[in-house]
Amino acid sequence: MSDRNKDFDFELMPGVPAGLPKDETILWQGKPKALALAREAYKINWIAAYMGAIVIWRAGGAFADGGLGLMVATGLPYLVLALAAYGVVFALAWAQARASIYTITSARVILRIGAALPVSYTIPFVRIAAARLDLRPGGTGTIALEITEGVRLSYAVLWPHLRPGFARSTQPAFRCIPDAQNVARLLADAAQAKLNEPVITAAPLGAALAAE
Repeated sequence: MSDRNKDFDFELMPGVPAGLPKDETILWQGKPKALALAREAYKINWIAAYMGAIVIWRAGGAFADGGLGLMVATGLPYLVLALAAYGVVFALAWAQARASIYTITSARVILRIGAALPVSYTIPFVRIAAARLDLRPGGTGTIALEITEGVRLSYAVLWPHLRPGFARSTQPAFRCIPDAQNVARLLADAAQAKLNEPVITAAPLGAALAAE
């Protein structure tokens, strides 16, 4: 259900390393929004608040001890470090978002993820037990996929493209995508159509003649 890309693999279609059969079509492709991913997966707001508190604490103590000049001299280096930390975290989230492509086809979902080491996960609809939508203000949201029993996925490899807090039963996810509600509806319709598709098998010619 997963395959690692080789160094010199060539994607026939973006996000679909092996291409698609003739009877399968791409219904949707997208990727995380970098700022939403930084906020939800990398907790950038918490980091900014923590660094800001340190800046205020150090600058406030310096002001009490030596006035405005000492406050600026003491607080400025901490402010620079805080901005640098914010920038590094956002850059990591941006790189993850830029490198990722989520795909829904008429038969499966595909997650091509990984900024440093690209990995592709292919999950047929028959392996999806349930899908859960976590919708956020503005329409951004996460669609988590609960996989059927007997399939184990690596939490470390999938992160941050997964549902947080489910380490034992890892749930891959379309994380922080725009227009998540409509994407979830499209996924549900596509999976339902595929699972209700009749299976036609051809009986051997001898068996057909015997039945007559």
